[in-house]
Amino acid sequence: MLSSSLPKCEDFLFEQLLENWHKYGIDKDQGFSYESLNHDLSRNRVGRIRLLTQCRQLYTFSHAVAVKNKKHWEASLQPLFEFIITHYFQDNRWIFSLDDELNVQDTQSDAYALAFVLLSFSHYYQVTKDARALSYITKTHRFLIDHMQADTGGFYEAYPINNSQIRRQNPHMHLLEGYIAAYETTQEEGYKTVINSLLELALSHFYDSKSKTLIEFFHHDWTVHNEIGHQIEPGHHFEWVWLLHQAYKIEANPEYLELAHHLWGTAIKHGLSEKGGIYNQISNLDYQVLDREKRIWPITEYLKAITVLPIGKEEKQHRIEVAFTFIKEYYFLDEGRWNEYLTEDNQAKDYPLPGTSTYHIFLGLTEVITWAKLNSQASKP
Repeated sequence: MLSSSLPKCEDFLFEQLLENWHKYGIDKDQGFSYESLNHDLSRNRVGRIRLLTQCRQLYTFSHAVAVKNKKHWEASLQPLFEFIITHYFQDNRWIFSLDDELNVQDTQSDAYALAFVLLSFSHYYQVTKDARALSYITKTHRFLIDHMQADTGGFYEAYPINNSQIRRQNPHMHLLEGYIAAYETTQEEGYKTVINSLLELALSHFYDSKSKTLIEFFHHDWTVHNEIGHQIEPGHHFEWVWLLHQAYKIEANPEYLELAHHLWGTAIKHGLSEKGGIYNQISNLDYQVLDREKRIWPITEYLKAITVLPIGKEEKQHRIEVAFTFIKEYYFLDEGRWNEYLTEDNQAKDYPLPGTSTYHIFLGLTEVITWAKLNSQASKP
């Protein structure tokens, strides 16, 4: 029953995963998050420390503080924020990464990472009311509009601009997420304008009505990439379902819910493994599985999608319970550790703990916990 599995997942998330990442994954002297941990919870040096990872950790702990109000987590927020603005904001723009010794490594401004500046700074501000966060959100927005916006719609992958780069829907999906958070925090109309433009891009280019799938890879002019354009990810379909429902709260366009319905239908029909979990990749030409491995993040996005869909309560509970059972058996380990990858047969691959995955695990579980508690209260006489 969901009532019995929910407390176990809540304990795993808040008392194990986040507690141990806070204890072992945050540098106590400098305030930054390690890029990765080994399974003995020691630091795994991978040769780079990305802005993306720092922002995902800032988001996760900011949102977690809003949920649980743990003072030692809250105390770590400002040092992490200070580290980000001190080390990654260079020459009035964000750089991509530092090396393990905290020297500047890659000076590109990455659209995907900038999306998480918007998301994390919005949640950081909500908890701390540090006005500097709003200032940096404004600067990030202006840089995206002035230097990374493409004439063909959307944004370029990175700055300096390289027109030969493959263009992807993925950074735009996260920019939508970031701008939704920024708009909800500030009510700034300029952010709403970008939200609407990103959704229009999804309706006009990302969504393929013939296959009812979400295209991942494009050429410069948004034509589907001729070599890898057929490769699609069920996990991103679920991620978009949740985001489209968030966007609908801002702009009640029925096309958003219709798109969410189609993406959900395709992903549950072709993306769920008969052995449990979500496949990494399928083809939109014939829906055959291209990558049978199952990383942890797609099933957390599946959980998020379930919570917002207009399906019956019993079906929601059943789908969540089945997913929880699978996650607890095959992904979650003791001490808040997890298996990042499973094979087709649900065998764990030997892989360290990425600092970017806590964001997915946190939000997936938190959305379910929130939904379950709200519905439990609503059912009481």
